[in-house]
Amino acid sequence: MTVHILTIGDELLIGQVIDTNSAHMAQMLHEIGAKVIGKSAVADSREDILEALAQTSKKASAVLITGGLGPTKDDITKKVLAEYFGVGFVFHQPTLEWLNKLYERFDRVMTDSVRDQCLVPQNATVLPNKMGSAPGMWFEEKGKVFVSMPGVPFEMAYLMEHEVLPRLRHHFAASPTAYRTLLTAGEGESYIAKILADFEEKMPSSLKLAYLPRIGQVRLRLTAAGTDEQALLKLLNEKFNEMVSLLPPELIAGYEDDLLESAIGKLLKEKNLTLSTAESCTGGYLAHLITSVPGASAYFTGSVVSYSNEVKMNQLHVRKETLQEHGAVSEQTVREMVAGVLDLLKTDVAIAISGIAGPDGGTAEKPVGTVWIAAGNGSAIETRMLKLGKDRMRNIQYSAIHALNMLRLFMRRHY
Repeated sequence: MTVHILTIGDELLIGQVIDTNSAHMAQMLHEIGAKVIGKSAVADSREDILEALAQTSKKASAVLITGGLGPTKDDITKKVLAEYFGVGFVFHQPTLEWLNKLYERFDRVMTDSVRDQCLVPQNATVLPNKMGSAPGMWFEEKGKVFVSMPGVPFEMAYLMEHEVLPRLRHHFAASPTAYRTLLTAGEGESYIAKILADFEEKMPSSLKLAYLPRIGQVRLRLTAAGTDEQALLKLLNEKFNEMVSLLPPELIAGYEDDLLESAIGKLLKEKNLTLSTAESCTGGYLAHLITSVPGASAYFTGSVVSYSNEVKMNQLHVRKETLQEHGAVSEQTVREMVAGVLDLLKTDVAIAISGIAGPDGGTAEKPVGTVWIAAGNGSAIETRMLKLGKDRMRNIQYSAIHALNMLRLFMRRHY
């Protein structure tokens, strides 16, 4: 099965909205063995949409479309699809019944434009959208499949999972595909690729290793494709375990869908430890990552965002002499921040960050991008200085990820 992803909307082309749908769809399609052969975006223009439908369907066996299904005048995807297939519209009563329930639940009055969303092209199979008002639509034409979905990300994701993927698997009988994923932290992809060079060289043609880097981490995805599903899974697990055994244990942060913050959470729960944070330049971003994991309340007590020296002194009991002699961005300060938040919030372990995120505020001695991080408990505190760049957001993100990894390594050594 080959797929082309087509996104529709002026807002995508001018950069007003970032296209996250394509990435999510591509990942979901990969999981069922579909091959994405192209992605494109077009404006809310009749001519552009018609041309895109004609061109993309020449090479792909399925075209997955998002956007342009709302109730406003610029949402023209449904009308253009009807024109493309040469059909009229029919009224879909189950969609009206769903909309009535939806609007009653929120005590709102349905407008005529919303009611018009019950009109669908005659040749469409309606895909119920339990996350919104616009239904998805499935079309089959001359051996090709076209699927139209709303552009709202959570609505698209619902339709993909509950309607589109099951239908695609049944319609095209995709070959079995399976994958295993390893999360590493602390080294870049070139370092890991060097370790795994011989492993990759000898890998069977039915396997593929992908390096998926992100800030401070590299996800390794080993994919297997074939016709014999049992043999495929056996080979995949054997080679995945071999790959894991070749890497230094301290690099391995998690498995499958783990993020570094969720892997840290599992480790804290496993060791029955509680965590607190003291943040300066990251402004709460570290706590945000930790609390983005469901169930974080089982191990995360809280955070002190000590952006000013006064808060560092009054809340975390960083000594005035330390700040005067060494400055807020120093090893001595983050050590005292760890000790202070451990005492204040009564946790087993803690992380502290203080730095110059930028783009200004640096000095010759401590330029923008200088960050000190500490991780520790009541018995030991480990520190490290980072020398980053001038991009403020990247400095904040990298500092928080590096701090999580420092805590992970600290727990490996001390617990």
